Amino acid sequence: MEREHMEFDVLIVGAGPAGLSAACRLKQLNEELSVAVIEKGSEVGAHILSGAVIDPRALNELFPDWKNQQAPVTTAVVRDEIYLLNNDSSATKIPNWMAPKSLHNNNNYAVSLGNLCRWLAVQAEELGVDIFPGFTGAEIIYDDDTVKGIYTGDMGVGQDNMPKDSYMQGMALTAKFTIFSEGCRGHLGKELINHFDLDRDRDPQHYAIGLKELWQIEPEQHTPGLVIHGSGWPLDKNTSGGFFLYHTDDHQISVGLIVDLNYSNPWLNPYEEFQRLKHHPVLAKHLKGGKRIAYGARAITKGGFNSLPKMHFPGGLLIGCDAGTLNVSRIKGTHTAMKSGMLAAQAVNDAINNNSTQANSYECLFKDSWLYDELFNSRNFGPALHKFGHWLGGAFNTLDQNLLNSKFPLTLHDRHEDNAKLKEASQCEKIQYPRPDGILSFDKLSSVYLSNTNHEEDQPCHLQLSKEEIPVTVNIPLYKEPAQRYCPAGVYEIIDNQAGPQLQINAQNCLHCKTCDIKDPCQNIQWVPPEAGGGPNYPNM
Repeated sequence: MEREHMEFDVLIVGAGPAGLSAACRLKQLNEELSVAVIEKGSEVGAHILSGAVIDPRALNELFPDWKNQQAPVTTAVVRDEIYLLNNDSSATKIPNWMAPKSLHNNNNYAVSLGNLCRWLAVQAEELGVDIFPGFTGAEIIYDDDTVKGIYTGDMGVGQDNMPKDSYMQGMALTAKFTIFSEGCRGHLGKELINHFDLDRDRDPQHYAIGLKELWQIEPEQHTPGLVIHGSGWPLDKNTSGGFFLYHTDDHQISVGLIVDLNYSNPWLNPYEEFQRLKHHPVLAKHLKGGKRIAYGARAITKGGFNSLPKMHFPGGLLIGCDAGTLNVSRIKGTHTAMKSGMLAAQAVNDAINNNSTQANSYECLFKDSWLYDELFNSRNFGPALHKFGHWLGGAFNTLDQNLLNSKFPLTLHDRHEDNAKLKEASQCEKIQYPRPDGILSFDKLSSVYLSNTNHEEDQPCHLQLSKEEIPVTVNIPLYKEPAQRYCPAGVYEIIDNQAGPQLQINAQNCLHCKTCDIKDPCQNIQWVPPEAGGGPNYPNM
């Protein structure tokens, strides 16, 4: 069957802050360009999850009048607090002058990133951008090693990979340039990096998993703009990460835990670590008496400057977290993602005006931008924590940023793949987690319910095993199958039958966090897009 075909000047895959900023800037530069954005979620913002405290720098550049345009950026940060949790009951409050200045949040805002993306989508449409939610980018179209667009995913395919009565073949969407902004570990971005060898001579990309809950609290407990960060307990000395708790608007609190995916103990369960974290007095006093109203999880691209791939290639670009522009030293990626999209728009507009198939000006635009400076100046932050641990790494970062003004003359590296750091279960101490109390801590399935996750049941499994036997021959005997613990949604389950323990994949629970694609020790799990519109539906995350 011949595919339906649509052609544009520029096609953008993913309606996150990077993709939408690119779309808006393109139309600002040249209103005659035809620009389209596809989004795999059921609506713009449905799959967007972040803390989030944002620096409005890029927003100021994109829409200088954003306040009068009623952008959902209203809760200014009024106070920073930073803690080191010593154990389950005590903590050390770190004076702001002792913390790296990158953790200070003056002139920043606590927001819902999903709502900000919804607002950006409205601005884009008013500028003339076509936005198509509910469409996945399933496959890249190449022509003589130049990207020409993508095929969208087929609809109405059964578990047996055969068309159902509702079958609709995916469309061919072609463009002069295709910009990929799928977020962390985008499956098309992963292919492009391999296909064009974009990460040659770079450090391996590094990742974390971020888990977040949204709580409704009583008005008298609410301090709009209070921002709390910390590290330490419950993570052990060999596991890096940290927590956040933000008082946002409407008497709500965003609370979460970030766990770096280079951890070594396969018994570690990031979801359970998050649940027991909330019992610490530093966090519990803000949550007690409140009601949990939303839950979600997402992997985070955090390798920073040293892991950035080459971001342009024939026919397209990688931007935002698809490339890894998050500044881990600031725990912020929205302003950097937006700026990468705006720079991409400029480079694509230049290329179209010059009848070129490569956005070659991107590299110079990037190097001349504040985005490059910010990422370069924070290049040692993550490697220092990985090499030296919480205390020494934190001391190094404070010295580098506060006293040396990020001018440390050497560049630190972490050249170990995150999945390769996992040890065998027999070499590690088993972790016993307490039962949830239903007040501050909860089980996984009730949490997944709050994410509004849903997939059409009769469709091919989108979590594909390269080798079906690996879970039984390697992961279960050596690692006690870590997927059942690192997955934040109960997708992976061990069941016993006559043949012995087997891995069962409950794909309908999937939050699209991509952690399994990253952390599997054998790199045996490949995340591919399910039928469009499936996955979480975050209302205000």
